Amino acid sequence: MSKLIHYPLGEAPQILESDWLLWQPKDTAAPVPSGRQIIPFKYWVHHSQDSELLNRALAGEIGVWFSEDDDVLQSSQLIHAGKKFWPLVAINFSIFRDGRGYSTAALLRDRLAWNGPIWATGDVLIDQLNQLARVGFDHFVLRADQDSNLALTQFSQYSVFMQNSWRSPRTKSELEKVLS
Repeated sequence: MSKLIHYPLGEAPQILESDWLLWQPKDTAAPVPSGRQIIPFKYWVHHSQDSELLNRALAGEIGVWFSEDDDVLQSSQLIHAGKKFWPLVAINFSIFRDGRGYSTAALLRDRLAWNGPIWATGDVLIDQLNQLARVGFDHFVLRADQDSNLALTQFSQYSVFMQNSWRSPRTKSELEKVLS
């Protein structure tokens, strides 16, 4: 990965460079390459007792990514344990129209109390950014054909939201402003 949009809670979005790589192994026995790697959660499940992998994770070099079919609630104990190892988690969208990644992010934030970064990777489009940000994503790696500078404008497109979200609860005063 190189460019991503960083939109932390309470701050303005910005484009950053990143040296993190999303690793997609063809073989579950393959060793994790050197450098900062975001590895599949399924790989972590099978190799979570590997001392080298644990040491790299503790050193801030290993994050995990969830696919659309990873059940985070069923794996909640492993995810709670992973909080002390992973500097970030990512949710990979294999296709933009699969909404399960939104639910995964919301569950990580709301039920599993994940306070670290959540990245949206894969088939991520500009049109999705507001909704992704509202459910808990704070880093966005756009699909290669998407314009990062245009993407930044998406976050200021709306000034008032009628629903609660991870970013901001709906307030009565906001509702009154809209209705008056």
